[in-house]
Amino acid sequence: MRKNSIKNTRINGEVQRELSMLISREIKDPRIHPMTSVVAVDVAPDLKSAKVYISVLGDEQAQKSTLVGLRSAAPYMRGQLAKTINLRNTPELIFVIDQSIEYGVNMSHLIHEVTKDLPNDEEETEEAEDEELEEEEAEEETSEDSRLE
Repeated sequence: MRKNSIKNTRINGEVQRELSMLISREIKDPRIHPMTSVVAVDVAPDLKSAKVYISVLGDEQAQKSTLVGLRSAAPYMRGQLAKTINLRNTPELIFVIDQSIEYGVNMSHLIHEVTKDLPNDEEETEEAEDEELEEEEAEEETSEDSRLE
């Protein structure tokens, strides 16, 4: 099976959906932060393992404790997956904190910091466009006058 085959993509989505429901409804571990979401799942082509990318809304301590709680609940979740998803092999779950959202927020903040120091180019652009329109209108009037003569 190719890594990005249609079947593998479907399995990734199904495992992600089931894990999201398990984490939000069935797992009652106090270490797992209530605002934990499954961002993506990458099941290996041989179905032996699955990397589960999670996002935790909270500080670094909440992320670490959630990761510990999920790792301890992984065998239970694997068993539940085996019951709900009909696969030849039920993948071993490997939980990883997804930093992409935090990275995106940080980049957005940096872009905002850089652009706030720059002069406002929109006003200058609008003024330049107005001047160009006035020049074009003046040229059109001049060409119409020369045709009439």
